[in-house]
Amino acid sequence: METVTGGSLLDGIRWQQEETSVAEQDNGILTQADFFALLTAELANQDPTKPVDNNEMISQMTAFSTTDGVQELNEQFTSFASSMTSSQALQASSLVGRSVLVEDNVFGMNEGEAVKGKIVTDTSASNVNIYVENIAGEIIQTVPVGNIAEGGSTFIWDGQTSSGEAAPAGAYRFRVAGLVDGQASELQAMTYRKVDSVTLAGNNGSILLNLNGGTSMALADVVEVSEG
Repeated sequence: METVTGGSLLDGIRWQQEETSVAEQDNGILTQADFFALLTAELANQDPTKPVDNNEMISQMTAFSTTDGVQELNEQFTSFASSMTSSQALQASSLVGRSVLVEDNVFGMNEGEAVKGKIVTDTSASNVNIYVENIAGEIIQTVPVGNIAEGGSTFIWDGQTSSGEAAPAGAYRFRVAGLVDGQASELQAMTYRKVDSVTLAGNNGSILLNLNGGTSMALADVVEVSEG
């Protein structure tokens, strides 16, 4: 029988890992059973003139127990996170083909495509107009809305310019203006975009919705889901 004499409990652990094939089979990972087997051997074969210090032994046992517990907790959390990501991905896949409200007034569109939007306001407004602008900031169409109540209103631009032609594919934005309490004001505009596909992005498990028009958004940024 090999004897562990003198030194600390950790010295015995290091010696045991180097000499036994068990550690090799376990890829160098010290299990709880290995730890207590080494502790028993340490106590049974200690030099009577140099016994293991009780405080040191308790400290090492506590450290091992804490490390073992943290490792187990990390494994459980990783498993839980993986399960949550899978669940979210499954939920996100149900959005394919549906429209989501994007907190942005800029959007991409195909030629002549109708685009649905929403005016968001915490107060009523009058004489409201929606201005459709191209990437150069030129107004290509004006959509009169009139009066809107507190909370806002949805609208649809038919994809036509003021001359009655289909607007070419590209990037556009909605700018909304009206009167609030008699004062000229800019109102917030959002757009609905159809979800084409879903992507799991990176190691952090974030979920991206790939939208019609070539843009993407995080699932967490969805404001509202619409059937159309």
